[in-house]
Amino acid sequence: MIDRHLHRSFSVVVCAYTEERWEDILAAVDSVRGQSMPATETLLVVDHNEALLDRLRARYASLSPADGGEVRVLANAGPRGLSAGRNTGIAAARGEFVAFLDDDAVAERDWLRYLAAGYGDPRVMAVGGRTLPAWSSGGRPAWFPEEFDWVVGCTYRGLPPGKVRVRNVLGGNASFRRTAFDSAGGFATGIGRDGDKRPLGCEETELCIRLSNALPHAVLLIDDRAVIHHKVPPARTRFGYFRTRAYAEGLSKALVARSVGTGKGLESERRYATRVLPAGVARGLRDAVRGRGGAGRAGAIVAGVLTTTAGYLVGSARARRGAPTFSSGPITPATSVSA
Repeated sequence: MIDRHLHRSFSVVVCAYTEERWEDILAAVDSVRGQSMPATETLLVVDHNEALLDRLRARYASLSPADGGEVRVLANAGPRGLSAGRNTGIAAARGEFVAFLDDDAVAERDWLRYLAAGYGDPRVMAVGGRTLPAWSSGGRPAWFPEEFDWVVGCTYRGLPPGKVRVRNVLGGNASFRRTAFDSAGGFATGIGRDGDKRPLGCEETELCIRLSNALPHAVLLIDDRAVIHHKVPPARTRFGYFRTRAYAEGLSKALVARSVGTGKGLESERRYATRVLPAGVARGLRDAVRGRGGAGRAGAIVAGVLTTTAGYLVGSARARRGAPTFSSGPITPATSVSA
């Protein structure tokens, strides 16, 4: 059951960088404004794209905040990339809690209410949800294993179901107490996506580990009832993208390990690699024997493991040759905001 009378003050941050996602951005904002527990505000942060910034400001300039909360359009105040965009939103946020939604995703109507329900315990510093793929091509490719849904920014097979304690939430469907950033700083620049460059990630993993180090008694949760649907364009259903994203994930994991250490930096990955993935290969081979076409999935899992490992080794070697530069805060509240 969910308390329909529950209300908490949420700022929702959506980061956008390209006009090619115009309709997706509008759909993401509409899904926030249609929540059963209204957000205090939606902060739409534009990543160094003046044309998109002007267009979105014009689109939302006359919008009444009466239904669904205020929409504020901001320019990324930091370097290009998702981490700095999120930090811009955090600095401008007025809510007690800050939630993040991808610009090509839509949230189900009770998304914020389920996130809010997790904060009844004052130790809870972050609550994430479940991200389901919305395949633009009409359905999941037969070869694409659910164990690798993280490749397309979605919840993957192997994560525990229900409402559970986790090491880290997933960045495209996550929320934090605003005070968490006072303790741990913001998302680290130097990790994660930067415009249209290689599809790196893991900035939320690094932040969550840093948060747990700063606040040892902090609790981080995932509630799989807090659902969003993440668009997967046809280009991301190709095996070439699968390999590119897996390699980039390995590079990202090396950066996380460099930042917070290999112990916590790879803690969840060890279980995933030693239990979840072998079970996925076995399941795929079993389905193949039964004529259900699982050989492609099994092969993709093996290829994904090898490619991710290669990325991690290369990233680790690069980090040893020259230490990467991370910057993670502190978050300074914005003194003036363009809207």
